[in-house]
Amino acid sequence: MSYSNKYTFAALPRTQRGTPLVLGGDPKGRTFLYTNGNSVIIRDIENPAIADVYTEHSCQVNVAKYSPSGFYIASGDASGKVRIWDTVNKEHILKNEFQPIGGPIKDIAWSADSQRMVVVGEGRERFGHVFMSETGTSVGEISGQSKPINSVDFRPSRPFRIVTASEDNTIAVFEGPPFKFKCTKQEHTRFAQAVRYSPDGSLFASAGFDGKIYLYDGATSELKGEVGSPAHKGGVYGIAWSPDGKQLLSCSGDKTCAIWDVETMQRSVLFNMGAAIEDQQVSCLWQGQHLLSVSLSGVINYLDVENPDKPRQVLMGHNKPITCLAPRDDSLAVYTASHDGCVTQWDVNTGEGRHIRGQGHGNQVNGMSAGRGGALLSCGIDDSLRRALPAAEGEVPTYTDVVIPLGSQPRGMDHIIDDDTTIIATVKELVVVIGNSKQSSLPLNYEPTCVSIDTKSRHVAVGGADNKVHIYTLDVRTLHQSVELQHLGPVTGARFSADGRHLAACDANRKVVLYSTDEYKLAHNKEWGFHTAKVNCVAWSPDSLRVASGSLDTNIIIWSVAAPGKHVIIKNAHPQSQITGITWLDDETVVSVGQDANTRVWNVPKA
Repeated sequence: MSYSNKYTFAALPRTQRGTPLVLGGDPKGRTFLYTNGNSVIIRDIENPAIADVYTEHSCQVNVAKYSPSGFYIASGDASGKVRIWDTVNKEHILKNEFQPIGGPIKDIAWSADSQRMVVVGEGRERFGHVFMSETGTSVGEISGQSKPINSVDFRPSRPFRIVTASEDNTIAVFEGPPFKFKCTKQEHTRFAQAVRYSPDGSLFASAGFDGKIYLYDGATSELKGEVGSPAHKGGVYGIAWSPDGKQLLSCSGDKTCAIWDVETMQRSVLFNMGAAIEDQQVSCLWQGQHLLSVSLSGVINYLDVENPDKPRQVLMGHNKPITCLAPRDDSLAVYTASHDGCVTQWDVNTGEGRHIRGQGHGNQVNGMSAGRGGALLSCGIDDSLRRALPAAEGEVPTYTDVVIPLGSQPRGMDHIIDDDTTIIATVKELVVVIGNSKQSSLPLNYEPTCVSIDTKSRHVAVGGADNKVHIYTLDVRTLHQSVELQHLGPVTGARFSADGRHLAACDANRKVVLYSTDEYKLAHNKEWGFHTAKVNCVAWSPDSLRVASGSLDTNIIIWSVAAPGKHVIIKNAHPQSQITGITWLDDETVVSVGQDANTRVWNVPKA
């Protein structure tokens, strides 16, 4: 049995309030780059559903940039390491690794011949360094600024220059090689956040938290003038030049982006991006025909010059770890939820993600189940059960005003579509909800972790931190306990098969255990113990013949009921990230989500 990764629904950029984000563009104009956690995400600019994820950094990556040749990417992380890796091979072979500064790297720039490189950030001894990309040999020093450096750029034509923007409000200019400090520019009155040379190197622009953008001569560094007066009402987080160098794109904390005419230094287009705090614009990129900006919420906007008030396309998804996953009732879409309360519906054929609208939980979602006709039920740590309904078939659901209080924190839930019955396990009790009303509750003397209902027998399996699976019977609206199944570690997941004949349960002791439901005895004498760490979740294929499990060890294992001794391991399904949810769409398609905020779709053919 072989498997393949069909799609990756990529994480959005990890944003932070008051901190600019750097987008990298492919010199050939085909892809763009950003970072989230220890991942560098490469997305196709025409078809963003095509994504590739690089996960070889051991800590948070802050910036990634293509070399001008397009053959390499340099990525810099929070420990001050730079990795230079190949873009041509699928494996992204490492070419070099250097440690130019002793703290977080904030920006990287390459010389036009891809030979030299400059990195800047928050080092202990220095805030930046220039070196040869092949050998790491120093070719000058970045000095003359007294606080961390936020942005850097390399002049693309001779004579070579480097400009840096610092939190001491200055822009510094260096000439070389070898690069030596030439002068500082002190026009900005607050943090200088971005510097970028025009494509031909004749000018460079700087932007800062004072809302101002200045233009300078690329060779002499002489001030040419201020763009707008001021350019924005809030801090400017990023700037990007048009390919012909005649226009400049800026993005700001005042929730707008703007295009500026370089010759007249006046604004030609203003993009209003919204009114909420999440609509602050923290990054921008101008690549060929595409103008991109990133909102504080992490969503990526494709700006439309013809219609500045509505982006042409918005890439949605998650930029925080995903906590749960549920397939829509028609299996044409899946719902994912992250620990910030964001819920996304993914079209599994196109890879398009759309956020669930309306007033949601506002914080971590702990359980989700699909209702009839594209509806979604979810419970969160605001101690409530909420329902989202689509306005029309295939539409993205919107949360209704109905909120069912649960009284304590929910740990898991399951739903019977036929009679609209939901069972929620909270830290204190099991709650039975039919429609929108709470029918009964059963106090618990253990901490529950998960719930599964078998619609045929109306048995309910509740996993517990007390190392047991507790089996109950649902009698219309009340629950009666019948059996307890002992495990060697806290039970983390339990699922009934679609035909009701088996129950699969997983635990923190690395085991997946298969029970037959007629007497709740072990279904076979083979031990399913090939995970090397806590198993977080299990799911059944619709034909009830295979079980998929996802673990803290980053692996997915596909188990066969008919041949218990055989299994398929999908190694590093979410590299460097535990798997937090798993489900099947059909008998050969598995979806997994993880702490890395990515959603992956796997093709797992039958033997």
